[in-house]
Amino acid sequence: MTGTILVPVEGGPMKLLTKNSDYAVQSLVYLAKSNKDFLSSKEISHKNKIPYHYLRKIFQKLIAAGYVESKEGGKGGFRLKINPAKIRLVDVMKIFQGKVQLVDCMFQKKICHNRKTCILREHIKEAEEAVIEKLSKVTIKNLIRRKK
Repeated sequence: MTGTILVPVEGGPMKLLTKNSDYAVQSLVYLAKSNKDFLSSKEISHKNKIPYHYLRKIFQKLIAAGYVESKEGGKGGFRLKINPAKIRLVDVMKIFQGKVQLVDCMFQKKICHNRKTCILREHIKEAEEAVIEKLSKVTIKNLIRRKK
């Protein structure tokens, strides 16, 4: 099973969004807000404080997913390929993290022996469904409106 599993960091909060997903969302928002045709990865990296080497890898995945297109040359760079209202946060997360999961009922790559009788599993699955439903409603366009 692969996916984003919320794991408490000792002394810190549980993580839902990975660094790569966060960088991808920041980049998509920046592209969506731009009035320019194509933006260089150096500009996006600098303005959003995203390490350049991370950004190049992120754009490769966003291009493969059909969200971004690139153009080489002096006036080249990256731009959105589709309407920001059609890019959902949950889909971006799936690209970089896999399926969003609060628990995977696995222990050391083996199915948990309490999976069928677990008293928490049903409640956690309900919470997971609510989180996914909420994230499915968040789009890059929504985030642009909130960032102003």
